[in-house]
Amino acid sequence: MATIRDVAKAAGVSIATVSAVVNDSAYVSPELRARVQAAIEQLDYVPSTQARNLNRGKSQLIAISVADLSNPFYSHIVCLAEAAAAAWGYSLVVFNSDEKPEAEKRILSRIRMLSCDGIIQVPVGETGQHLQRDHEGKSIPTVLFGRVFDDRRSDTVTIDNESAGRQATNYLLDLGHRRIGSITGPLHLTTGRGRYEGMMQALTARGVTPQPQHIRPGEFREEVAYAMAREILELPDRPSAIYVANGVMALGLMRALNDLGLKCPEDISIASTDTITGISGLRPRLTRTEHPINDMINEAFRMLVSRINNNAPAAPRNVVFQPTLVVGESCAPIVSAWQKSG
Repeated sequence: MATIRDVAKAAGVSIATVSAVVNDSAYVSPELRARVQAAIEQLDYVPSTQARNLNRGKSQLIAISVADLSNPFYSHIVCLAEAAAAAWGYSLVVFNSDEKPEAEKRILSRIRMLSCDGIIQVPVGETGQHLQRDHEGKSIPTVLFGRVFDDRRSDTVTIDNESAGRQATNYLLDLGHRRIGSITGPLHLTTGRGRYEGMMQALTARGVTPQPQHIRPGEFREEVAYAMAREILELPDRPSAIYVANGVMALGLMRALNDLGLKCPEDISIASTDTITGISGLRPRLTRTEHPINDMINEAFRMLVSRINNNAPAAPRNVVFQPTLVVGESCAPIVSAWQKSG
């Protein structure tokens, strides 16, 4: 395989001249440029992509840090992100913070060491932890995905979480449910808090006050949701419907129903937010509000590459997508006592 030295020798020029032609980094006379290009063709020389990128100050790497790779929702995001990165000519480096701020700090340090050109981040740490700078003190282009902070300094791509909670809860209310419980996400995160607030907005608008014992935190984890679901379902005055704030928690709730010998929707109706791989195979099919994930990932990469190429405006941009209600068979109308007896 020909090297840059071979090209320089064949063209009768210095290595620096060959480098200038390959990287288009300095003026080279037309005569010398023609000689170098002829030597490159003759020797079938292929420049090192890595070396060219370093000369240009680019690694062609984009990092993505997700909150919980064991969650199929985030695994799906990574698959879509890998395809998007390739379409833009980048390679993707994947990190998992496992919802731990200390792990996120280590990840961001590693991203700096790798000289990644940009970051897609599902943040778990404190405000400002995502504001990363490279070894020269320049900020690393970053798009926060799914979750946001209130610092107004970063590009963000999210869904309208309040709308997601409100749509799902309104659907249950339209079916006549008034005893509605919830397994929430972490309320310190914008995703968990927004979906909870959307649920509460829907209930308040209909004059419904939820029972405190019917609302439990699920931490966006299946096992935690399973435990919280059993506590709710074993109450003597259990709710007639439950809104659960994400897909993996919905799986925990469905397991709890099965273990307690309860049926959905005959004994209790369930509505959720977001979808995960395989959830369409659940029976009954889950009623849920879904993210337009593919569109969100593509928009996040468009924004990030624009930042990397310095084509973006200075002010941060915040893009909010709307969720869509997908009606399955996990919710049923409330049946009154006289209807049951009739």
